Amino acid sequence: MTAIERHPPIVETAVQALLWRTEEDTRLYAARLAAHPAIADAFIELHGDLGAGKTTFVRHLLQSLGVQGRIKSPTYTVAEPHEAPGLAAWHFDFFRFNDPQEWEDAGFRDIFAGPGLKLAEWPEKAAGLLPRADLVMRIETQADESRQVTLIAQTPRGKELLA
Repeated sequence: MTAIERHPPIVETAVQALLWRTEEDTRLYAARLAAHPAIADAFIELHGDLGAGKTTFVRHLLQSLGVQGRIKSPTYTVAEPHEAPGLAAWHFDFFRFNDPQEWEDAGFRDIFAGPGLKLAEWPEKAAGLLPRADLVMRIETQADESRQVTLIAQTPRGKELLA
């Protein structure tokens, strides 16, 4: 193992702030992100209170990538696989996640180590098990029902996604 493999290069974080006034703004940003080639193997963490719009964003992103059919929150199943043309995607919701053994039993380690887009709601519930996210998305509902969105790139891929 080389020094670089043991200690990956330090990446300065990049931060971007957005305001989504309507669900159409959410859809448009999701479509823009879906068009970026770096999305194919990205890991995106989604943070926000219940009802903030995490699943709405995921639905618009997956639809923009070509996923057909109903896209629902995997609150009870923890993970939902999706297939888009030329892309595997996984939508995780760790809200009800309690047992680290479930991580191993469900094969999540293999999923995160493999190719494909990974989107995780409530990632703090699986803290210590998840790899470093390429992009962290924090969604906050404002008094006027708009959404203040903070995007934090934590890897070179994340910085590409913000470009």
